Amino acid sequence: MTFTCGEGRLRVRLEVIRHEEGLTAVLTGGEKTHVGAVVLALPRTSLKGEGASCDCAVVPVPGHKDDVVAKVTAQALCTALGEPVCVSAGIHIDHASAEEIRELSENCAQVTRRASEYINESGKENQ
Repeated sequence: MTFTCGEGRLRVRLEVIRHEEGLTAVLTGGEKTHVGAVVLALPRTSLKGEGASCDCAVVPVPGHKDDVVAKVTAQALCTALGEPVCVSAGIHIDHASAEEIRELSENCAQVTRRASEYINESGKENQ
């Protein structure tokens, strides 16, 4: 399943592969897709004892900031699914302004919300 948001160089794409147990996602966009970070999220009970949470292992490529959106996406999908989630992220635009970075981040949040909603609505069935 693929989810997209944004236009032109601010467009992001989240490709989701559902496994028998767990999920793999690739978050890319901008002008140059690449591997900028990988995050593995593992579900657990919230430390407050209420609801679900997850632990994350984050591996950023030195000099890249893709781990920020990769972690948010991995946490959201893991919490929605209750299973391990691996997210690879790579989004790049040359000379991005603060506003463009904010918009890219919001586009990432939007595709993540769509994917989480889809997971919840589909009853966590294999896709």
